[in-house]
Amino acid sequence: MVVTGEISQTSRYSYVFPGQGSQSVGMGKDLFDASRAARDVFEETDDSLGVHLSDLIFNGPADELQNTINSQPAIMAVSIACWRAWSEFLGDRTPAPAAVAGHSLGEYTSLVVAGVISYADGLKLVRERGRLMHQASLDHPGSMAAVLGLAEDVLEHICAETGVELANINSDDQIVISGEKIAVARAMDLATARGARKTVPLSVSGAFHSSLMGQAQDGLTEAVQSVEFHDPLVPIIANVSGSPLMTGEQVRTELISGLCHCVQWRNSVRFMVDSGVSQFVEFGPSRVLSALIKRIERGVQASTLSDPDSIQKLSEGIV
Repeated sequence: MVVTGEISQTSRYSYVFPGQGSQSVGMGKDLFDASRAARDVFEETDDSLGVHLSDLIFNGPADELQNTINSQPAIMAVSIACWRAWSEFLGDRTPAPAAVAGHSLGEYTSLVVAGVISYADGLKLVRERGRLMHQASLDHPGSMAAVLGLAEDVLEHICAETGVELANINSDDQIVISGEKIAVARAMDLATARGARKTVPLSVSGAFHSSLMGQAQDGLTEAVQSVEFHDPLVPIIANVSGSPLMTGEQVRTELISGLCHCVQWRNSVRFMVDSGVSQFVEFGPSRVLSALIKRIERGVQASTLSDPDSIQKLSEGIV
C-alpha cells in the first residue's frame, strides 16, 4: 500500500495497541497455549532480549514485571502475540487495517505491525526506552494524575499556575497531567476546586510525557538512530500530532519527540473516525483503549483481542 497522508477508504478497520499500565502477571498465557504463532512470538522475545521475559510475563513476580524496563517489552510481546494469533486464526480473511495507532508505548508496537521496524528491533527499542525513562525518573522524580470531567482549557490554566504539563489527552473527560510530585498534588487540588469530577493519582514511577523526561529523550535519539526504519505499509496515526506518519524519517522524529510531548489520543481517534474507520480492534492485555474509543466516538465499535475466546468471538462477524 502506498501511504499518501490519507487513510484508505477500502477498509473500515483500525488496529490499536495499548501502553504501559496494562500489564498483569499471566497475560498472554492462554494464547501461548492455544496458538503456534503466539508461541513463536514469546520464543522470539526471549531470544532477541537474551532473557526469559516470557517466564516473568506468565509467572511474575508482579513487582518485577511492573518495572518499566520489563513492562514495556512485555506489553509489546503480548500485543504482537495477539495480533499474530488473530492473523493465524483468520488466515486470508484477516482484514487489512486502514490505519494503525498505539498509545505511548503502543505506538512502537504499531510500527512493527506497519512494517516500519522488525519485531526484534522494536523489542530492543522499548527495553532501552524503559531503561532510559526509569533512570530519568530516578534523577528527576515526578508523578502523574488523571483528571476526570474538567475542560481542557481550564486544566491548561491550572498547568500554567502549577508548572505541571498535559501528558495524555485521552478523551474529552479524561486528561492526564505530569510533573514534579508537589506540583501534581497542587494541580489535583486546584482541579477539584474548579469542578473536576475526580482526580486519580497514577501508579507510575515518573513524570512521563513531560519535560522531566528530557535526559531520556537524549538517550532515545541515539537508540532510534541505530535502527533501520522503513516507510509504513499502512498509515500510522501519530501520538504527538494526531495525523498520519508517511515516511520512516517522520516516524523517527515522532518517537524522539514523544517522550516529552503530550499524547493526543483523542485527536488520533477522531482523525481515524473522520477518515472512515468504524471498527477498532485493540490487541493487548487490557481494554483501556477500547473503553476510551467508545467514550470519544459513541457510534463506532471497539473490541479487545487478548485471548482465544475474544479472537473467536470477533472473527464470527468477518466474512
